[in-house]
Amino acid sequence: MKFAIVLVACLLAFAYANEEADVLKEFSEVNAEDFKYALELSNSIKAQQEGHLEADKENWVVKGEYEFDTKDGKHVKVTYTADDHGYHPTVQQ
Repeated sequence: MKFAIVLVACLLAFAYANEEADVLKEFSEVNAEDFKYALELSNSIKAQQEGHLEADKENWVVKGEYEFDTKDGKHVKVTYTADDHGYHPTVQQ
């Protein structure tokens, strides 16, 4: 459930911050034990995430990435995993 909340929060933040951006690509598939989504906007923002419920049916394992250009023109890409041990990002600039 925590990951669903984070997912919705991220999507709302992207939408709010980019009111003038057009959606170029969008994909989502949500099932009881796994999910995938991808989003690409016309202002160079891209995000994708996928996750699955572990065999114990209590813990999710999620991996994904998002990228964007900062206001000063730098490109930032964050790749991450999240599991019962926490959120583990890697930032590339």
